[in-house]
Formats: sequence, C-alpha cells, structure tokens
Amino acid sequence: MWTMPAIFQAGQPGSARNWFESPAGRAILDSEHALVTEALGSHPGLPWLWLTPTVPDLHVEGRGLCLVRHGDGLHGPVRCGAPLPLPSEAFGAVVLQHVVGGREDVLGLLDEAARVLAPGGHLWMLVLNPLTPYRWRWRGTGIASAEPLTWRRRMRDAGLAPDAVSNGVGPSWRPEAVTESQNGPGLRAAYALRGQKRHLPLTPTRSRRAMPMPLAAPAA
Repeated sequence: MWTMPAIFQAGQPGSARNWFESPAGRAILDSEHALVTEALGSHPGLPWLWLTPTVPDLHVEGRGLCLVRHGDGLHGPVRCGAPLPLPSEAFGAVVLQHVVGGREDVLGLLDEAARVLAPGGHLWMLVLNPLTPYRWRWRGTGIASAEPLTWRRRMRDAGLAPDAVSNGVGPSWRPEAVTESQNGPGLRAAYALRGQKRHLPLTPTRSRRAMPMPLAAPAA
C-alpha cells in the first residue's frame, strides 16, 4: 500500500554528509553534474558560489567559491558559519546543493544565499524529493525533504522569484547516475528549483501621497 512519505524538517547533521558519500548519495550528485555546471556558468561576468554536502569531483570553469557543509559550518578555502563572510550582491549564480535544512536549520543558508546574490542573478536549489521510492535509501538520516511548493514559498520569503516548474534529476530507485533531467520532480530522487533576484521589488508598492508644505509666515 502506497503511503505519503514523511517530510523531514531537520537540519543537516553529520550523517547527511556521510550519506552523500555513499553509493546511493553519490549517484544523485553524479546525476546533477551537468545541471550544476550549467547553473554556475549562467552569469559569466560575475563570480559564482557553490555550497555542497561533500567535496565535489567536478571541476567548474570561471571564478567562484565552493564550500562544503560540515554540520553547522562550511569548509573550503575559508571556514565559516552564518552569516557568510561574503559581500552582499556579489555573485551572479548561487547553487545550494543539498545543504539547506528545514526552518530550524541554524545556518539559514537560503536567506544568506539570497543576500549575496546580485540583482538579476539566479539561485539554484537542489533538494531531495519526498515522493520518490528512492527516499527509503536516505530514511533515518535526518536530511530535510519537502515538495516544491514548500521550497518555493521559502524562496519568496527570502525575496526571490521562483520558476513555476522544477526539474527532476537523479535515479528513481537504482543507485545509478541518470544524466537526463525532466520537467517536474516525478519519481526522481531529487529536483532542482531556480529563483531569480529581481531588480525591482516583487510586490509593487503604492506611492505615498505628498504632504502639503505649511505656508510660510510673512516676513516682518
């Protein structure tokens, strides 16, 4: 009997990193190589930021910074926590690859990623799909998993405009890399959501009524 899977709202404990280094987790990361490369190269005039759950075996061209999440910290060329020691609106593309947890996640990487993203830039989130049979392979690890509607809402809360359609990536059951993506998550192990940082506010603001200036007192 098919039952609705649980939606984990935990953060990213150390076991999450260990799982992505397993054959089942590595199959997902390998499936995402082409998408990550394309996303990071989408704004060649600006540097990119890539946050990932394990040391990648993928080389990406261009200027950028790759950090690996270890529990409540990030390791790489710099070691840091949150807030990120990075300037605001400095990166043309940001990829959050399986590093964002639920609302109780102490790092708050989605909000920080939106802060460092330049206006007009794109943020990509790669997250696990709670509706896939593959979920049984990460069950009990505490890795956050939710449907696209939840992540789109969180993107909007962070000030981003998410795309209406997500891309399903990875295998559905066997721990083997699947390089082709599809429209919608379907039964794929993971999916990608893209959001843009708009130049103008997402919600138009009503112009304030000009206040009348008081009449000047006549000179004596």
